[in-house]
Amino acid sequence: MIRNYFKIALRNLWKNKGFTAINLLGLVIGMTAVILIGTWIQNELSFERFHTNEKSLYKVYNRSTGPGEISTWDITSGPLGKALENDFPEVENSARIYWSAERLFGVGDKSIKTKGNEVDGSFLRMFSFPLLQGNSDDALEGVNNIVITKTLAIKLFGDTDPINKEIKIDNETNYKVTGILKDLPSNTAFDFEYLISLKGNETKYSGSDAWGINTFYTYIQLKPNTLIVHFNEKIKNLVERKSDKYKWEIFLYPVSQSHLYSRFENGKVAGGHIETVRLMAIIGGLILLIACINFMNLSTAQSQKRAKEVGVRKVIGAGKSSLISQFLCESILLAAIGGILALVIAAVYLPYFNQLIEKSLMINFLNPLLWLGLGGFVLFTGLLAGSYPAFYLSSFTPVKVLKGAFKGVKSSFNPRKTLVVLQFSVGIALVIATIVIYQQINFTQNRATGYNVNNLVQVRIEGDIKKNYDLIKTELLSARAVTAMSKTGWGVTVDGSNGSGFKWDGMEQENLNFSLYRTGGNFAKTMDLKLVDGRDIDFSLFPGDSSSVMINETAVKKMGLKDPIGKLIRKDDSALTIVGVFNDFIIGSPYDDVRPMLVFGSVDGVYNIVMRLNGLNDTAKNLKIAADVFSKYNPAYPFTYHFVDQEYAEKFKDEKQIASLSSLFAGLTIFISCLGLFGLAAYMAQNRSKEIGIRKVLGASVGGIVKMLSKEFIMLVVIAIVIAVPISWYFMSEWLQDFTYRIDLEWISFVYAGVGTLLIALLTVSFQAIKAAIVNPVESLKTE
Repeated sequence: MIRNYFKIALRNLWKNKGFTAINLLGLVIGMTAVILIGTWIQNELSFERFHTNEKSLYKVYNRSTGPGEISTWDITSGPLGKALENDFPEVENSARIYWSAERLFGVGDKSIKTKGNEVDGSFLRMFSFPLLQGNSDDALEGVNNIVITKTLAIKLFGDTDPINKEIKIDNETNYKVTGILKDLPSNTAFDFEYLISLKGNETKYSGSDAWGINTFYTYIQLKPNTLIVHFNEKIKNLVERKSDKYKWEIFLYPVSQSHLYSRFENGKVAGGHIETVRLMAIIGGLILLIACINFMNLSTAQSQKRAKEVGVRKVIGAGKSSLISQFLCESILLAAIGGILALVIAAVYLPYFNQLIEKSLMINFLNPLLWLGLGGFVLFTGLLAGSYPAFYLSSFTPVKVLKGAFKGVKSSFNPRKTLVVLQFSVGIALVIATIVIYQQINFTQNRATGYNVNNLVQVRIEGDIKKNYDLIKTELLSARAVTAMSKTGWGVTVDGSNGSGFKWDGMEQENLNFSLYRTGGNFAKTMDLKLVDGRDIDFSLFPGDSSSVMINETAVKKMGLKDPIGKLIRKDDSALTIVGVFNDFIIGSPYDDVRPMLVFGSVDGVYNIVMRLNGLNDTAKNLKIAADVFSKYNPAYPFTYHFVDQEYAEKFKDEKQIASLSSLFAGLTIFISCLGLFGLAAYMAQNRSKEIGIRKVLGASVGGIVKMLSKEFIMLVVIAIVIAVPISWYFMSEWLQDFTYRIDLEWISFVYAGVGTLLIALLTVSFQAIKAAIVNPVESLKTE
């Protein structure tokens, strides 16, 4: 019986090749999109879940209550991990990881820069980053031990065995290779090509007041059956117990949740990347739904063709259930063909999709779960697409059909029209969402940064740059390659340090949290900041500027200072004199308010150089001069630089990806919808060919016939616009609430989306209408 069903299904699909092709194309596009989205979602949901100890791995967070808010951050003090391990029996292991650093690796006459971390030896025992060579239990126990990835090993050593070979790092220290790591998978937030032991530098990074300096990421592995809620209650005041000066709390947060749920508001989880995952899942579901609606519409549109077949089969004894099974077999067969084609197309276009999302996803064709999932996906799609046509076509009354009394549904708003409206409503809503996302990105990108990002270049201080800085600066200024230079603690796009506990005369707000920044001088000049009051920090003119500080306008307001210049800011036993006030500039997220900021004069703790290139010269010329000067005074290191405007643009990376994906899938949605409209218009023109011929004989113009054939479909699109606009307005208003700086929704965006879609639909329908209208009436009437 089943074999017979599929044989008849194949005959019917082949008989109606045009409609089969349109149906198949819509399904293939929809299913391809769903496969790509599903592959991306599966990767996102699997982040950090491949670790053997996944359920017992936690990251330590700090939480502090300040004026009007609770701050949460994941950088912790040096002794915290061991204190948790030693003081609480629930803790199995602890590991710290220092910030990622790009360092120079040398092997023989070969030298390359690569990125990695310093970690505790227990890191590899806690996390499942497998070693291809070496033992994870002790690979990082020696002070000068290093493990490297397989890719880095090939770069450095070629085909030779790297174990026990030496690598010189930063032309200073030799490290022995004790392990080769398998390259990191795409579903981890860690990003390193090497790991070295933290033992040699932990005191240097922690400083003398170890509990008060947050420098490391700390990870904890709990013992089985530990209740995290109760444990967090036990440890929350540990920092205060260890050091009376610091009042912040600590808590553990699951590593497996840190990728998807990374945003905290007032000390509680408020979302994160999971919102993008949900959005993509909804878009994937909508695209599949629209592809299935196409199938339903085109299948029911052919109801008059299939009506006699249904009538004859019912007369000779076919039951309703067998007819339903027949029509479902047709849709499942078409879905199966579409599924196989979609999988092939998805595999072909996956590299381009990877470029768009900047990942390295892959489809494992040897995984039996893939084929099981594809089978379920095909079955679900076939049943979804074929259910309505199956029940609709099988419900025909044979007497009416065989007497010729059966007519298609002629009501003003039948289910087929409802489905067309639904299709276009979804498509228009996605187009509006895409427009609003792009507008929000452009609005934030064009927000005044507070400094001139053009011609601003950053260079990491490494090798001999620190001791030769003054010589490098003098030569670059003399050569007119740069107009200003400054040493800084962090890059100027990184809000890398913050702190509270500062006091000043007339203080009203306690525990005010400041962004903290260091400079070796000429900071305002180099950044092209506007000095509202006072002066820049300048050690050449004011050697005592290590006890000076500049503040931004927000700090002046929050601190309640009327005449800030000369006022003292105290913390513990030190006092800093305010020498300058500069305009607010964006250092952290461009979507957030600017925080109060302190810029200290410092000769130590500066790891970065900011240079303003001479705008009167060609950029390439300036960089060539800079490369020659840096190579002269720091010959062991290649000249590596980063443009600040490019680093600033990176802050919009996630939103731009969302916008790109939304625009891609919104376009596919409209295309699939218009594909269905094209098929319906073609079928309508075919069915009304004799009517069109008679109208032309009676004097109807081509324009009048096109208007008659197009009017019904265009009205459906107009109704879809009316439905989509308020829905889009509501959801995009809710989405914009997450941004401190956001656009106001403007009606023109909705007009663009509606009119654009209307024109596309009009062109789609008009093509078939004009084709039908220009046919010689003799051709359509000659059989009468």
